[in-house]
Amino acid sequence: MFHPRPDPMPLPAAAPADSTVAPPGWPAGVRPPGTPDWERTATNWLLDICPPEYRTYPGLRRHPAILARFAVLHVEAGQAAVQRGLSEVRGLLRDIATHTEMAAAVDVWQYEGARLIGIRRSVGLVEEALRGQRYAARLGLSDAKY
Repeated sequence: MFHPRPDPMPLPAAAPADSTVAPPGWPAGVRPPGTPDWERTATNWLLDICPPEYRTYPGLRRHPAILARFAVLHVEAGQAAVQRGLSEVRGLLRDIATHTEMAAAVDVWQYEGARLIGIRRSVGLVEEALRGQRYAARLGLSDAKY
C-alpha cells in the first residue's frame, strides 16, 4: 500500500539583514558583527591577542581586517611553536630534566595547543566578519522536532 511521505520540516526563516548573531566560538569580549561599535571591540580584542608592540602601529588600528590577518598569523606561529616544542621536548630536555618534569612540560605544551585551537577559531571568525561575513541563527538539535 502506498504511504505518502510526510511533508518535510519547514526550513527556519533566514536571519534578517540587521540580525546580530555571533557563531559558536565567537570571543566573549567582542560584540556580534553588525552591532554598534563592534569593530572597536574586535580591534581591542585582536590587539590583546597580538604582541604588545602591535599597539604602536597606527595602521593596524585603522584597518581591523589587516590586524585580524596579523593576529591569525601570530596565533598560527604559536601553534607551530607548540608542535615544535612537543617534538623536541624529550630530546632536548633529557639532560637537564627528570622524566616527571618532562611529562609536566608535555602537559603544558598540550594545554597551550588546545588553548590556541580555540583562539585560532575565534580570530578566524572575527577576521571573516571584518571581511563582511555575517552569520545566521540556526536551529539547534534541542529545537528540532522529529
